[in-house]
Amino acid sequence: MKKILLTLGALIAFSPIVLAQDVNQTVYDTNDDVNLQIITPAEPVKESKEEIKKREKLLREHTNDVAYAKASNSMKRGYFVLTADWVEIGNVGYRRYDISPNSNFVLVQGDDGIIQFAINTGSSGSNGLGGWTGKGTVRNKRIKEKDNGDVIMQYHLVSSKVNADVFITLFHNSNRAEVQITGGYAITMYGEILPYRDKNHR
Repeated sequence: MKKILLTLGALIAFSPIVLAQDVNQTVYDTNDDVNLQIITPAEPVKESKEEIKKREKLLREHTNDVAYAKASNSMKRGYFVLTADWVEIGNVGYRRYDISPNSNFVLVQGDDGIIQFAINTGSSGSNGLGGWTGKGTVRNKRIKEKDNGDVIMQYHLVSSKVNADVFITLFHNSNRAEVQITGGYAITMYGEILPYRDKNHR
């Protein structure tokens, strides 16, 4: 190994012209059966616009498939949250798109459930957030998968303060979902279904 280093050092120190001429020689053989190889950096891959679009489409599809699988499995296990980014109240089509997913959600934790909406209209509402919060027990839960891949869940949320029917549709190949709530308030929410386990249910 020392012989290799000295030889290269001599070339660098005393024969810069020779070294420059030999730089295209890619392999140096030694008596110790060691090959020194000069590696030329690979050129960046050049993609056409069509190839870029195809690659990005495949990436989106893969990402959506993973999100759908996680959402679907969490619904079937019964531990999930639907965080809403817009809500429709009543049967008159009143919609709000400027809502916070952190305060507008449907939560299922085994046999426990929560429904909350908070649209901050200026009034405090029954929950102090311009909306309503209902906590109760999840009963008569049914879940099925349609032929097109949509996952449907129905259940009844009941307590001394809430009596609501909940109908959730997870759309195929994504984690986007719609939830329709009837009983007391008629509410439709749209958002994402995410796996969620409350610390008290681990």
